[in-house]
Amino acid sequence: MSKKQNGATNDPFSRLNKKQQTLIMLDFEGNHSNKEIAPKIGIKNETTVSHWRKRSWYEPAFNTYASRAIKGKYKSLALRTLINLLDAKSEMVKLQAATSILKLSGMLSDNSTPELDKAKVRKANADASLAEARLKEFDSEATNDLTINFIRSNREENQHGKAD
Repeated sequence: MSKKQNGATNDPFSRLNKKQQTLIMLDFEGNHSNKEIAPKIGIKNETTVSHWRKRSWYEPAFNTYASRAIKGKYKSLALRTLINLLDAKSEMVKLQAATSILKLSGMLSDNSTPELDKAKVRKANADASLAEARLKEFDSEATNDLTINFIRSNREENQHGKAD
């Protein structure tokens, strides 16, 4: 099966010609002027380079190439750096590195931290206690007793489940 058949060359970067791809790669590396880039990609007029950057194909192709390059070349370097930061002197740096590693592994969401998760558990327990107190106020015998026991039972199961 060819690359075109399996869709590998159907991304914005792969649809470009070699000169345009080279422009994208040089721009990703950075620090090249239009005057330096033009002869490298075989174009006599350096204004063509700046015009190409304004074309609708440029940004999607650049992003596709950047994503590939980062995943291929820099991902393992970034992970090694994070792992090395676990041995840093600063406790804050260690915490941030550990949190980043857990987020990358999918074990921690972007809007979740161990402290936030603990606070959510404390809030849920406080809400359950408040609900129990409100139900006791109504004091309608069997129904309230059944509901309170049900809430208490669920909370105890959740606490034991979380501790395991």
